[in-house]
Amino acid sequence: MKRIDWSELDEAGRREALQRPTLGIADSVREGVQRIIAQVRADGDYALKALTRRFDGVELDSLQVSADEFSAAAVQIDDALKRALAEARERIITWHRAGMSAEFEIDTAPGVCCGRVIRPIARVGLYVPAGSAPLPSTALMLGVPASLAGCYEVALCSPPRADGTVDPAVLYAAQLCGIDTVFKLGGAQAIAAMAIGTASVPRCDKLFGPGNTWVTAAKQAVSSAEDGPAIDMPAGPSEVLVIADAGANPAFVAADLLSQAEHGPDSQVLLLSDSSALLDAVAIEIDRQLALLPRAQIAEKALAHARLIAVSSLDEAFAISNRYAPEHLILALREPRAWLDQVHSAGSVFLGDHAPEALGDYCSGTNHVLPTGGAARAYSGVSVASFQKSISVQAVSAQGIAEIGACALRIAEAEGLHAHAQAVRLRMQARSAQ
Repeated sequence: MKRIDWSELDEAGRREALQRPTLGIADSVREGVQRIIAQVRADGDYALKALTRRFDGVELDSLQVSADEFSAAAVQIDDALKRALAEARERIITWHRAGMSAEFEIDTAPGVCCGRVIRPIARVGLYVPAGSAPLPSTALMLGVPASLAGCYEVALCSPPRADGTVDPAVLYAAQLCGIDTVFKLGGAQAIAAMAIGTASVPRCDKLFGPGNTWVTAAKQAVSSAEDGPAIDMPAGPSEVLVIADAGANPAFVAADLLSQAEHGPDSQVLLLSDSSALLDAVAIEIDRQLALLPRAQIAEKALAHARLIAVSSLDEAFAISNRYAPEHLILALREPRAWLDQVHSAGSVFLGDHAPEALGDYCSGTNHVLPTGGAARAYSGVSVASFQKSISVQAVSAQGIAEIGACALRIAEAEGLHAHAQAVRLRMQARSAQ
């Protein structure tokens, strides 16, 4: 890990200190993704099976998970995990339901009633990664809001294991969310399948879920294609930024940094503190805890581009954090809520010493599918609204056209759009003739 004093850096040095390990998607990956998309478009299920054989080393007879496989999955996982997944699902439902958008109507003028109706996106595709570790939690994070939104058709893709089955915990979590259309597909080919549609995989209107560079590149490619699906957000390598004061627990902070570092070698962890002693103590704790981790080799690679940054004040720390716009922001401060107003760009915020980011990953209730790579400056995490469309509605009576027609006429004439003006004028004249 690199120790940095922010006050000693010029602007170029500060940009370098906050640089993500993955600056962008390599041309070779983009080109490879385009080839995969073209294969799926041309050969459908045949291409999907061939690509699965090539990338996953698995020969599939059927792409879709069968009812027997769902039943077998429920037997394979222990009761404690079943209870934990069900418990997490209930809290995720509670949080998402509380934040759901509402329909409304309001009279903006006499005889003019404007409102909003909400409709589900009809067909959505969910991607649940399973590269170095299966993620049943992601199935919950995507499946719960899709269910609350009322989407008519939900398809889920997750990479097959060596035996040709999807991880049983992922299947169990999918079933908890009412999802029974699951495909043994991973990587760019899964994204292509849900975007294009094949004999087995339905074509989806919007795609959701995090993934590696290939998945991210595929989502970007299909969303920019003519008549391609929408996507949730840029969701790449995981990241956490911790702002800690002198009173923070070094062991807690180190554990939070390592919990993100173990996601993958391209994950990034940053610690900002106005206490030099705290930075020193955390560095020692990281070395101590790292030696005990089963995924230490992965975490070590991520720590190569981690940063311990000394700042002159907490105000400076928040300015740096907003500039970086982290996926996860932990405030290991004595009065964390008092600083919340200073947070302007972050995917999800964790307040205080007893709010590890890991709880947000699994069971606090908030969603863990969040914008990464600085996208939190403009994007929000997944919510029920992500799976819905808001449609504006207006009802105008004869009185209403008389009330606001002149306003529309003036603006239409100023813009030189005479047919617009005529559409209003004719109605106003008809009203006057009555």
